[in-house]
Amino acid sequence: MKLQEPIQTLLTQLQNVINGLTGGQYQQEIDTLSPSTIGQHTRHILEFYIELNQGYLTGIVNYDKRLRNRDIESDKNYAIQTITSIVATLDKPDRNLILQAAYGDSDVSQVSLATNYYRELAYNLEHTVHHIALIRIGIQAISDLQVPEAFGVSAAALKYRQACARKPLFQLQAAFTLLLTVMNILAGARH
Repeated sequence: MKLQEPIQTLLTQLQNVINGLTGGQYQQEIDTLSPSTIGQHTRHILEFYIELNQGYLTGIVNYDKRLRNRDIESDKNYAIQTITSIVATLDKPDRNLILQAAYGDSDVSQVSLATNYYRELAYNLEHTVHHIALIRIGIQAISDLQVPEAFGVSAAALKYRQACARKPLFQLQAAFTLLLTVMNILAGARH
C-alpha cells in the first residue's frame, strides 16, 4: 500500500464529516477543545500538507512558518475545496528534503534535519489522525452527526482492537475443545 492511500482516506472522511456540519457548528468554539473550533483543527491539519507541498518544491519544510489561512477555519466549503486540492497533490515521488524547526524560544534553537517526502507524509498522517480524534470529540460535544468508526483512530489502534475482539473467540473455542475432550474421556470411561 502506498502511504498516500491512507492519507487520502482520512482526508476524504474529514471532508465528508465537515460537509455534515452546519457552518455554525464548524466555527463554534467548543469548551472540550480548550476552546477551539473544528474549523481551527481542520485548518491546522491542512496547513501542514500545504507546507509540505511548498517544501517539496523548495527542498525545505518548515511547519512553524506555515501560513495560517483563516478562510479554511471559517468557511467549511473552502476547507472542503482545500482538501480536494491537497489530495490531488499527494502522489509524488519521494525526494530528500530539509526539515527546519525551532524547538525553543529563540532563533538559536532552530535545527535543520535531513528528511524526505515520504517520511514527512508519514508524520502528517499521524498528525492528521491526532487532530481528527480531537475533531471527533468536538463533534460529539455539539452534534449528533455520526462519524465513521475508524475516524480519528490510528491503524495500530484499529488492529489492536480487532485482535482483542478475536481473543475471546479463540478462548471460547479452546474452552469448547477442552469440554469436548473431557466429555469424550468421560464417555470412554463409562464403556
